[in-house]
Amino acid sequence: MSNVRPRIRLPRSARPGDVVQVRTLISHPMETGNRRDADGNVIPRQIINRFTCEYDGKMVLDVDLGVSVAANPFMEFDVKVERAADFVFTWHDDDGSVYSETQHLELS
Repeated sequence: MSNVRPRIRLPRSARPGDVVQVRTLISHPMETGNRRDADGNVIPRQIINRFTCEYDGKMVLDVDLGVSVAANPFMEFDVKVERAADFVFTWHDDDGSVYSETQHLELS
């Protein structure tokens, strides 16, 4: 799906021990499989069914999503950071697609 676009907002930097707010949004239609197109054909189910976030190689969030989640799922959560490291965000789609983004957080 070419129009899927993850967006992530992290602070530019933090100090060791800070709790930082992480925000993610992925542009995705989240089709439930219950709607029909103009010709009456069922639009196949296609939803983001899992979201994960790793910080410094450790899982900090692992969420199973379902059909009740709106299009363009938004996640907001806090993470305590101890060192400069990468955040790895991953979204899993029903069709087997996996969308991943990595962002580095610097500590001052």
